[in-house]
Amino acid sequence: MASSTGNEKSVNPVLRISQLDALELNKALEQLVWSQFTSCFHGFKPGVLAHIEPELKAFLWLVLWRFTVYSKNATVGQAILNIQYKNNLSQTEKYQPLSKHQKLWYLIFTVGGRWLEERCYDLFSNRQLQSTCKIKSFINFGAGLLKLCGLLNFLIFLQKGTFATLTERILGIRSVFCKPQSVRQVGFEYMNRELLWHGFAEFLIYLLPLINVQKLKLKISSWCLPIAGLSNSENTLAAHCKECSLCGEWPTMPHTIGCSHVFCYYCIKSNYLLDMYFTCPKCGSEVHGLHPLKYKIEMTELH
Repeated sequence: MASSTGNEKSVNPVLRISQLDALELNKALEQLVWSQFTSCFHGFKPGVLAHIEPELKAFLWLVLWRFTVYSKNATVGQAILNIQYKNNLSQTEKYQPLSKHQKLWYLIFTVGGRWLEERCYDLFSNRQLQSTCKIKSFINFGAGLLKLCGLLNFLIFLQKGTFATLTERILGIRSVFCKPQSVRQVGFEYMNRELLWHGFAEFLIYLLPLINVQKLKLKISSWCLPIAGLSNSENTLAAHCKECSLCGEWPTMPHTIGCSHVFCYYCIKSNYLLDMYFTCPKCGSEVHGLHPLKYKIEMTELH
């Protein structure tokens, strides 16, 4: 970005949440790039990248820095959110791009710092020499001090809303909007549809267990397939009812419930245990009791 073009821009402060979102987007991009890079070596011997992993990561972050901060004064997360870095050391309130020194020091603090931390951990993790232990303790003390300073910087950032990271505060680079933010128009049509659908689904989930589907199905079948009533004599019952009114098969241990239809014992017993208000699917009569059929139906009657 040319300086002449940047001088004409006014500074628009960035919300705290937008700066934090940009940092999270940067972390997600780095993880995505690293996972895509390591997937290229799945066919190789396991652990082939373990010895040079810090250097490979540093090279990838260097490439990202070259095409983001160095060329556009903004990281990928900031570019998505219409944010870029401003040289806060300049005396003017107009937008000023980062200087080359700020960009290089940004590279050293971010990429170089992480590489140094990972490489030092690998170098001193398995050594037990006295001099090595002193260097390791000194490095751990320095890393802890930097984290403490980062925590203090974050608390100040929450109060004032500028310099989300310690690197930004040291280098004097500030996040600003590239363009003035327009008023956002929020539509609630989609949210209303989702609330309505979820409410209807919860109502169905609550209502369906209360519906006796078996009884309703039998009731509808009795309306759709009406059968004329037979005589009340058990001789007529034995002569005409040669199938179970529930399963449609030859009745096993035939029983009646007080109407002129015959049921298998297990069919009527299971349905009656499931629904104490069970009614005959043929005529709609309620169960007055299970009575075995006194007259034996012979298999020869099927012929």
